[in-house]
Amino acid sequence: MVIDAQTIEKNTPKIEFKANLSLNDLISALKMLDEEDREFFIENLIAALSPEYLKSIEEARRDYKKGRVLSHEDVFK
Repeated sequence: MVIDAQTIEKNTPKIEFKANLSLNDLISALKMLDEEDREFFIENLIAALSPEYLKSIEEARRDYKKGRVLSHEDVFK
């Protein structure tokens, strides 16, 4: 089941919380993550902040399901 970005945004409660966390604290914490976890965090942060990013992922998934894909070799010819 694929849920579009607008549905997610409408059905997600707006939650605000305050954390005693400086920018330097955040940067330090991110540096302690391994590369895979850091990439996962950043991609999820971008997705949470960017409906356009979510839409591009949905479009890519539709293209993939319909077979509209190129091989790695074709892309980098």
